[in-house]
Amino acid sequence: MTAEQLQAIIAAGLSCEHLHVEGDGRHWYATLVSAEFEGKRLIQRHQRVYATLGDKIKTDEVHALSMKTYTPSEWQAAANQA
Repeated sequence: MTAEQLQAIIAAGLSCEHLHVEGDGRHWYATLVSAEFEGKRLIQRHQRVYATLGDKIKTDEVHALSMKTYTPSEWQAAANQA
C-alpha cells in the first residue's frame, strides 16, 4: 500500500480539512484535521480513524498508524504558534 492509497481510504471514510500521510509501507504517520473530532477525546478520535480502515488493521495490511488529530480550531491555534 502507498501513502496515497492509505490517504484515500481515510478520506473516503472521514471528512478532513487537512490530511497528510507518510510512511514506509508498514509504519504510517498521519496528520488529520476534522470537524468530526470536536468534543471527542484523543482515544475516540483515533478510534474514528481506525474505523475508516476496517479490516486493513486486523489483516496487517496497515501494520501501524501513528496519528496527530486536530479539530479545525486546534489546527489553527497550532499554526499560529509556529
